[in-house]
Amino acid sequence: MAAAVLPRGAALLAAWQRMRTRCKAAAAMAAAALLMSTSPASGWAQGAAAAVGVSPSAAATAPAAPLAEYRLGGGDLVRVLVYQNPDLTMETRLSDNGLISYPLLGALKLGGLTVGESERVIADGLRKGDFVKNPQVSVLLMTARSSQVSVLGQVQRPGRYPLETAQTRLSDVLAQAGGIQPSLGSDQITVVGIRDGKAFRKLVDLPQVFSGEQRPDDIMLQGNDVIFVDRAPVFFIYGQVQKPGMLRLERGMTLLQGLAAGGGLTLRGTDKGIRLHRRMLDGHTAVVEPGMDDALRDGDVIYVRESLF
Repeated sequence: MAAAVLPRGAALLAAWQRMRTRCKAAAAMAAAALLMSTSPASGWAQGAAAAVGVSPSAAATAPAAPLAEYRLGGGDLVRVLVYQNPDLTMETRLSDNGLISYPLLGALKLGGLTVGESERVIADGLRKGDFVKNPQVSVLLMTARSSQVSVLGQVQRPGRYPLETAQTRLSDVLAQAGGIQPSLGSDQITVVGIRDGKAFRKLVDLPQVFSGEQRPDDIMLQGNDVIFVDRAPVFFIYGQVQKPGMLRLERGMTLLQGLAAGGGLTLRGTDKGIRLHRRMLDGHTAVVEPGMDDALRDGDVIYVRESLF
């Protein structure tokens, strides 16, 4: 019995469609896994898993999917591919208004759409215009330029960085910037931007971000946010110490620890009558004689006197 043989083009199209079907099934399984991980025992989570044809046990083991997709905007570079139509394949950048000029369709508004929504817009235009009977369209995001954040201050590589996903967090962008400069950058990070049309400002204590399982202060960033890493608090030490100069003030550092950070006293130094110059809230500088267990403050100046004997 002679077997029916599909033409080469039809076979390739069938393979393309099978691949898209598998991708959709994987996405559905990931979405169900996300719902199950949010509330494993809830009825609506199990119902959502069943609705996409995935058992609760399979959904629980599937990788979690992002909560939101990146939306295209002005300046983004995209590549559009149409299966078996190389003349319709192009690489273009969205205008400031989120428009692209596409063959046969003219100006298309892709700004504000996800990649999947952009694929459907182009495919619908080609289908409704009878240009392509069954268009298989893929849109690839090459460069994200529309959503960027600025990183300033004491980081290794200050500059502007794109938010390539809608779930980019503060720690992600700090990693892109090379991290905080050792001995120079503060643990306190300031993030400013706009949320719901209102000015937004948040002071983030970086060590607290990683102190527990939950990381509420590792906030998700939005376009045009500004991250500022201030200089680390410092104190100054001079006189009869081994390493006089400016030193980083660690959290909870005491006078005794500050002397140790300065290399300790010289043979001619004495711990009797150590003077500390401290700027007070009203702006004047007070001279005090602290105890060894007293905490240092940002900007303190320690003077170690010479022993008389």
